[in-house]
Amino acid sequence: MNTGNNSGAEGTRPPRRVLVTGASGGIGAAVARAFAALGDRIAVHYSSRVDRAERLVAELPGDGHLVVGADLSDPAAIPPFVEAVVDGLGGVDVLVNNAAVLTPAHPPVTTSYEEWTKAWQDVLAVNLLGAANLTHQVAVRMIEQGGGGRIVNVGSRGAFRGEPQHPAYGASKAGLHALGQSLAVALAPHGIAVTSVAPGFVNTERVSERLAGSAGEAIRAQSPFDRVATPEEIAGAVVYLASAEALWASGTILDLNGASYLRT
Repeated sequence: MNTGNNSGAEGTRPPRRVLVTGASGGIGAAVARAFAALGDRIAVHYSSRVDRAERLVAELPGDGHLVVGADLSDPAAIPPFVEAVVDGLGGVDVLVNNAAVLTPAHPPVTTSYEEWTKAWQDVLAVNLLGAANLTHQVAVRMIEQGGGGRIVNVGSRGAFRGEPQHPAYGASKAGLHALGQSLAVALAPHGIAVTSVAPGFVNTERVSERLAGSAGEAIRAQSPFDRVATPEEIAGAVVYLASAEALWASGTILDLNGASYLRT
């Protein structure tokens, strides 16, 4: 299986079969568009907004794309979901673990224990456990297919910088990064490269309210570029990490935060 890019030339490689979770909007939709522009076939996952997923698929260039829904917080839903993707695409060469939930703010000092435990359960069920369970099932398929594969996790700057208002989210993304590094070692003998990206703020509908007014100005000022990322900038990095040229990047966590947070 060739995971390289088309580089603008039609027919230079067969289309990849790409599963993008949480692809009905935001970063996920941009990732789906970026792969489709290269001639790949996309399984667009959604959790509840089937209308948005269907609109996206209708807009993607090429054909053979697929809309598949699943509740990734339910372990029992994962195997039939992967089966539907494999049946629809004929296999899977690239997995992008993008789906994530962000619960209401839950700082420890002012959050009740009931709200605290619910936030952690809800967030980890999708952002970490859902990604882990899905990766297990997709990796099994990639190994059965032979020829390797690519798994790219969409993490967060918050895994390193901290998320005092949303600690469950920050911890879930730190866990996702660690999962990716563990699996990079475990899956390398099968030709499967596993990487992660760690975006800072991205201009998506999820954070549109936070980017408005003076609060938005403060967020943009975190970067010396005085702005936040576009979904397309994150998608470009994901596409690179899924390429044949990026095999040796396996285990990488790529910071995409406009120098708003520099870790050593």
